[in-house]
Parts: sequence; structure tokens; C-alpha cells
Amino acid sequence: MATAVETLGKLERRMTISFPLADVRTEVEKRLKQQAKTAKAPGFRPGKVPLKMVAAQYGYQIESDVLNDKVGRAFNAAANEQQLRVAGYPKIEPKEDSAEGTLSFEATFEVYPEVKVGELEGVEIETVAADVSDAEIDKTIDILRKQRVHYHTKGVQGEHGDGGEPVAAAGDKVTVDFTGVIDGVEFPGGKADGYAFVLGEGRMLPEFETATIGLKVGEAKTFPLAFPEDYHGKDVAGKTAEFTITLQGLEWAHLPEVDGEFAKSLGIDDGDVAKMRDDIKVNLEREVAGRVKARNKEAVMDALVKVTEMDVPQVMIAQDSERLAEITRQDMAQRGMDVKNMPFPTELFATKAERRVRLGLILSQLVTEHKLQATAEQVKAQIEDFAQSYEDPKEVLKYYYGDRNRLAEVEALVLEENVVNYVLGKAKVTAKPVAFDELMGSNPQA
Repeated sequence: MATAVETLGKLERRMTISFPLADVRTEVEKRLKQQAKTAKAPGFRPGKVPLKMVAAQYGYQIESDVLNDKVGRAFNAAANEQQLRVAGYPKIEPKEDSAEGTLSFEATFEVYPEVKVGELEGVEIETVAADVSDAEIDKTIDILRKQRVHYHTKGVQGEHGDGGEPVAAAGDKVTVDFTGVIDGVEFPGGKADGYAFVLGEGRMLPEFETATIGLKVGEAKTFPLAFPEDYHGKDVAGKTAEFTITLQGLEWAHLPEVDGEFAKSLGIDDGDVAKMRDDIKVNLEREVAGRVKARNKEAVMDALVKVTEMDVPQVMIAQDSERLAEITRQDMAQRGMDVKNMPFPTELFATKAERRVRLGLILSQLVTEHKLQATAEQVKAQIEDFAQSYEDPKEVLKYYYGDRNRLAEVEALVLEENVVNYVLGKAKVTAKPVAFDELMGSNPQA
């Protein structure tokens, strides 16, 4: 039996659930007898253990299970009877003033809010668009070349300079010995022999690189270096050291030529450079399309949040905050970080969780109201699109269709895309060209 539902707040509700104590005892006794059929104890054959011993060993757990079952069923029945859409899980506590022969519990819970999405006609949304030109292909090829760089000892300058003994320049790989002192005293980490780095990559502080440029092999230089206030080495942060460096080795970067061999190294079996460029363009266009879609989805989600007013169940925010905290913990652990004693306060994730829950409720309303569910054909097309970048597309299809959870993830993506397309079809959309570099440097998250 459940009492009438009390309204405690905009979404918070409370009801009292009661049932006869005799019903609990009857069910506990029934389960104890069932347990006794297979119970084991020293000195007794299986199934012959006295009921008192079974009760002593299993009684507490069985009673707890019975109460949970009865309270859960009674709450669900009452919620269904009163047509309540319960958000999250109820908080259930026993009542101390239960009537004689009766067990009573109070269930405090939240209900789903009424979601009314505002008018979408006339809502201004700025989308982005980007193209892949020959310049972007050339940049990508340069990056691929640099990934395959190898170095040669820098000899007498000629084709690499104006003649004479070679000196260190940007792009060269240098090997140095160095010693640093602060107030005449060496400090930890301030000395090394045979230390190699590439000038211009930013591994060393700018003053260090500047002092190295122009040196010849065997030549030394002493110079001051001011460590930044936020330098990772706290013992030297904000202090000025005096360094002495000696150039011990000098190598120039040899980038591979863009030829047949280079194309083969990228998987073009016949070494066709034109085909290599086409493949690079296809991959870039796929990446650009994905980022454009993500940026535009973010713009749509922002618009939906602005035009929809509603209260968000706190229990759902709390649950999603815990989920985000756990995902972060697992991600950091996979990166090799020790997270055993690392705190993950859920309040740090509350803002993101609140947005995620809000958007989830909005999307659910739009999908139901306008029949935007993902179709089997759309899901298959999405998976086939994923498969294009793999050597064996059939294996990709098997991967997704072989696991219901993976398939559900694709369905969720398609569903979101259906909502985005629906909103863009209603809103006032302005397309804005975006530079390739700006787009590739962005990482929007809905």
C-alpha cells in the first residue's frame, strides 16, 4: 500500500509505502526453507542442515533481500498506478512510527520535468564550412616527411651554407655538453653530457637555443638564462642561471624526397605520387567533414539549450557526475598514472553533467515528438562510413553488429544527427567559412 504523493519541490516527491509484517515473515520463511534444500554445514549432509542453523547463517541476507524486493515492487506499482515518471533511483528509508504489525518506508524521489522546446523557427545558428585545397595536402605531406626525417653529419658548408666550417642552425640536430650554476653552485638537472635535441622544436628554453645557434663543433659559449616563474623545476623557477655549453656534434636534417619510394612508405604499392596525393586528400576531407559536423552539432546543441527552459533532476546530474569521474579515472589509469589515492570530486564534473543531462532530455523530447528515431538503414550507412578507413570493411561491420552495446552507440550518433538536421531545417542558418588550420586545431565536445 502506498500513500498519496507529496510534492516537496518542483521535481522532488515523497510517498510512504506500507505492508504487513506477516507478509515479510512468510516470505522469509519460504526462502529459508528453499535455501535449506542445498545448504551445507560441517557434520550434516547437504539439505539436512537444521532450519535454525540455516536461519543463523542466511537469515539476515534473506530478510534484507525480501524487504528490498517488496519495497521495490510496491514503489514501482505505486509509481505506475499514479503515472509517475521517476528520474534516477528513489531514496528509501524506514519509518520509525510504523503502525503495529506493519512495516513502513518513505521513498523520496524526483520525477522527470516537462520539456517544452521553444520555437526553432527564426533561431539563429552559425554553422561552419571548410575545404581541402592543394595547400593543405602539401602541408600534410611536409608533416609526413618530417616524421620520416633522418640526420647526417654536417660537413663543410656548400649546398647547406655559404662555405666554410658548418655552424648550428634552425632544424639541425645538435649534441651538447652543458653545465648550469646559480650563484656559482651547480643545481640538480643543470648538467649533462652528450645531450641531443633539434633546434627549433622548442624542447629547450629559447635562450638556450639562441645561444646554441651559430656554434661550431668544439666551440663553447657561456650565457645567462632566466628560468620562468612557472617553470616545472620549482627549485630554479624564477631564478637566473649561468650556463656554459659546448657543441660536440652537429647534424643536418635530411627529409625524404616526394617520390615513388616515399609514396610506397605510405602504403601506395605502385609508388604513384598522384594516387598518394588523392589518398591524402580523401583522408583529409573525411577528417574535415567529421570536425565540421562536430562544430555544427555543438552550435545546434547550444541553440537548443538556450530555447528550452526546464528544471533538471539533481539525482540525474549526480549520477552522470559520478559516471564522468569514473571515466576520467579509467582514462588516467590507462595513461599510466597512479590514481589509487587521487581524489575525483564529483562536483568538478557537475557543470558538464548538468549540460549532458539537459541535452539528453531535450533530444529525447524532440525524437519522440517528431519521430526522429534512427532507422536500420541509417545505422548501416553510418557503420559503412566508419569502415571506409579500414583495410577490411566487413570486419568493421561484424565488430558493430556483433555487440548490442556498440550498435547502440552508433544508433545514438545517428539519432543526434537526425536531431541536428531537423533543427537546422527549422532555424535561420548562416554558413561561415573557417580556415583549415583553425578547424583542425579545434576539438568541440557536445
